[in-house]
Amino acid sequence: MRITGMRYGASILKLAGFPVPEVLNSNATYEEIEKLLEKRGKLVIKPIFYGGVGKKGKAGLVKIVSSVNEAMEAKRKLYFAEHTFHNEKVIANGVTFEEFIPSEFEVYFNLNVSTITRRVNFTLSIDGGVDIEDLPPDRIVEGSFDILTGLKNYHIIDALAKLNAPQEMVSALVRHLPKLWELYNDYGFTMIELNPIRMERVGKRLNAIGCDFKGMLDIDNPLAARLNLPAEIFETNLSEFEIEVNQLRTYQGQSDVAVINPEGTITSFMFGGGANSAATEILSEKTTISSDFGGNPPYEKMYNIAGIVYDYWLEQSNVLLIIGGKANNTDIFVTFKAMFDALRDYFVKHGRKEIFVVAGRGGPNLIQGFAYAKDILESLEIPYRFFGYDSSMIEVIQYAVDVDEWMEKRR
Repeated sequence: MRITGMRYGASILKLAGFPVPEVLNSNATYEEIEKLLEKRGKLVIKPIFYGGVGKKGKAGLVKIVSSVNEAMEAKRKLYFAEHTFHNEKVIANGVTFEEFIPSEFEVYFNLNVSTITRRVNFTLSIDGGVDIEDLPPDRIVEGSFDILTGLKNYHIIDALAKLNAPQEMVSALVRHLPKLWELYNDYGFTMIELNPIRMERVGKRLNAIGCDFKGMLDIDNPLAARLNLPAEIFETNLSEFEIEVNQLRTYQGQSDVAVINPEGTITSFMFGGGANSAATEILSEKTTISSDFGGNPPYEKMYNIAGIVYDYWLEQSNVLLIIGGKANNTDIFVTFKAMFDALRDYFVKHGRKEIFVVAGRGGPNLIQGFAYAKDILESLEIPYRFFGYDSSMIEVIQYAVDVDEWMEKRR
C-alpha cells in the first residue's frame, strides 16, 4: 500500500535519522502556526489524501504562504480539496503545515525492486522537484547493489560523479542517502521515493532535508507493523489491477491506469495525455481501463505491464486498442515488441482468444514495430488493422468502437 506526503512521511524518515522539516497537523493552533512561520517567514500547506495520491503540486494543491491568515485561508480551501488522480476523483481529509526549506539545489532519490533482476535499484538525480519522467536520461543515474551489503557511500559518490554534481552536495547526500536503505530494509517497504530533497545552506555547508515522501509498503510483511501506522492511511479506492500496475512505476516510462468499466469490451493501451483524453471520452463505458503508458518505457517494464493487462482484461474483451500520437522519443518497436511478445505468451498459456487488434501510432521505428506485430498476429491468427501517424486519432478510436459493436452482434 502507498503512503505519500509528510503527514506520516516525516515520522517515518525520522526513524532513519533523515533530516525533515517541522510538520504540523490539521489541528495546529494559531500560536503553533505563528511560531513555525517565525522560523522561515513562509509555510507550505498541503492537503492530505489517503491511499497514496500524487501529482498534487501540478494540480495547484500546494500553497506557500507568509502569514497566519494566509495559512488559515489555505487550510480552508485545501482541507476537503477535490483532486483527480488516475481519472478518479478523490477528496482530501485534512492538511499539513510544513516548514519552508530554502534551497540552492533539489534532489530526487528512489529505491525499488527491479521486476527483472529482483535486485534493489536506486535512482538519483540532482534535478529534483519535477516529475522524473520529464528529465533527459543524462540527468538521471540508476544503480543497483547487493542487499547483503546494502547501499554504501561509494554507490552515492559514483552516481553523483556521473551527474557532475557540485562537490558541496556530495558530503550531505553521502551522509544521509544510505540511511534510506536501512529504512527500506527494516520496515517492509518495496519502494521509497524522496522528491524533492532540498539542499539547505547552513553556514558554509549544505544539508539534505527530505521535503516530500512517497513509499510503498508490503503490508503482509511483519516488519511493516513496526511503523505503527493508523489503518485509515491505507484507505483507497484503487482496484487490485491498478495497484499491481502502479507497482511497476519507475522513473522511465509512465504506468498510470484507472479502471473505467469492469464489464467493458475494449481494452486500450493509451500513450500520451492526448490519447488518454480522446480515447477515454469516445470509448466511454466500452473501455475496461484508461491508461497512459508514455515516456519511452523499456522493454521489460512494458512486457510486464502488458502481461498484467491481458491477465485481467483480455478474456472479456472484443478489441485490443493501441493508440497514441506521433511520439518524439518513445521507441515504437520496443513497446510493440513488448506488448506483442506478452500477447503471444498469453495465448501460449491460456489458449486462443477471439479478439481484434487495432493500432494507431507514430514515432521512431514505427515500421519495424508494425512489421513485428504483423508477424505475431498472423501467427496467432488474430485479425488486425494498423493506422499510421497521418491517420486521425479520433477515427482510429471510432474504428475500434465499430469493430467492437460488430463483434458484439456476432455473439
